[in-house]
Amino acid sequence: MSRTPAAFRQADVARAVKAVRAAKMPITGVEIAPDGTIRVLTSPAAETPTSPFDAWKQKRQ
Repeated sequence: MSRTPAAFRQADVARAVKAVRAAKMPITGVEIAPDGTIRVLTSPAAETPTSPFDAWKQKRQ
């Protein structure tokens, strides 16, 4: 039996990770599906209060 060709290459993963890093997004993981789909997981951006009232209200919760 012969091996089937890989659905992705290491260079493909490196390219995807490099693109996310270039966008200055924090990477939390990488998922690769059996069909070769590469998904780079990022953490959600932290929301900052826009006004002093919002900051006060957030502390009270």
